[in-house]
Amino acid sequence: MNHHEYEQKPPERPRMHGIEDVIEEALDTNTYWFKGEPGAKPGQFVMLWVPGAGQKPFGISYQEKGRFAVTVRKVGPFTEELFGMKAGDRVGIQGPYGRAFSCKGKRVALVGGGYGTAPLGFLAEVMSAGGSKVFVSTGAASSRYLMFRERFRHAKIKAVFSTDDGSFGHRGFCTDCLTGLLETERIDRVYSCGPEAMLREVARICSEQGVDAEFSLERYLKCGFGVCGSCSLDGTGWRVCKEGPVFTLQELGMITEFGKYKRDGSGRRMSI
Repeated sequence: MNHHEYEQKPPERPRMHGIEDVIEEALDTNTYWFKGEPGAKPGQFVMLWVPGAGQKPFGISYQEKGRFAVTVRKVGPFTEELFGMKAGDRVGIQGPYGRAFSCKGKRVALVGGGYGTAPLGFLAEVMSAGGSKVFVSTGAASSRYLMFRERFRHAKIKAVFSTDDGSFGHRGFCTDCLTGLLETERIDRVYSCGPEAMLREVARICSEQGVDAEFSLERYLKCGFGVCGSCSLDGTGWRVCKEGPVFTLQELGMITEFGKYKRDGSGRRMSI
């Protein structure tokens, strides 16, 4: 997979979309549905603009005929503003942007932590429909934060769930379940999205087991299409919004900040 495998859309003005529906996925986590077919690939994102509040990137979590959605956790002022909106309210959308998951592999494991599970739901459905055998390992702090339990069940995708407090499924981390999947299910590729400390552990496990893997990284994105450089990665200069957000296991080894720190909107280092 190379950084030019997917066509990059040029900068554009936000297209105004009316919110079609708002669905509660988990505690403090909503899915926002919009009409239209953006032609996104799993792993790509859109920039969502809320008038008066600014814009933020969100991965596509659903894409169906005639409609698509993003899934959002309430974590700050922007998302609080979005959570105050309802069906019929209008937001601006740009994209889709970024490099997608490759969707390669006959037997694959998807590992998601917290709201990082959002783009993996879309990936799981696309790969399963394409004939791949898909296994999912996802975790959250408690059962109240777990997403897509019914979605995976209806799609007949084998999913194992972990919670930090043991309130549902395995007590512990989703990476524990990944180790079991690699031992028993002959997995040939792993896809992961979630907190960077979790991604670091997934990378370590896959490296030790000799399994190919792809990771979706999160960084502070201002523009979303490669102009501002706020999401550039130390060691490579790659922009998460353009050369990413998906990177391979081999590429992660070239990113000196991976698993150590990231930067806020002013460029200051923040610990992972």
